[in-house]
Amino acid sequence: MKISKTDVKHIASLARIELTEAEITKYGEELSAVLDYVDDLNKLDITNVEEIGQITGLTNQLAEDTIKGCEISQKELLANAPAIQNGQIKVKSVLGRET
Repeated sequence: MKISKTDVKHIASLARIELTEAEITKYGEELSAVLDYVDDLNKLDITNVEEIGQITGLTNQLAEDTIKGCEISQKELLANAPAIQNGQIKVKSVLGRET
């Protein structure tokens, strides 16, 4: 399927990118090749092909979620923090907002 230069320019404008004339020609050929390949794939008979989600046979491997005790109290942990608010360590904002 041949893609025209007009189509390539339209796609570039939708993507908000500027292309030179050489790039328009190059990408037009490459996009045409991709669409030709997809067209070839669409012609394949896959009626008897089993659907698969993955091929490794692995399942979710989860570690056991266990809670272990802490030997230091909250008060001792917070004693070394530079700033504390509502029983938690207060840190500088990473989103540019002050709380």
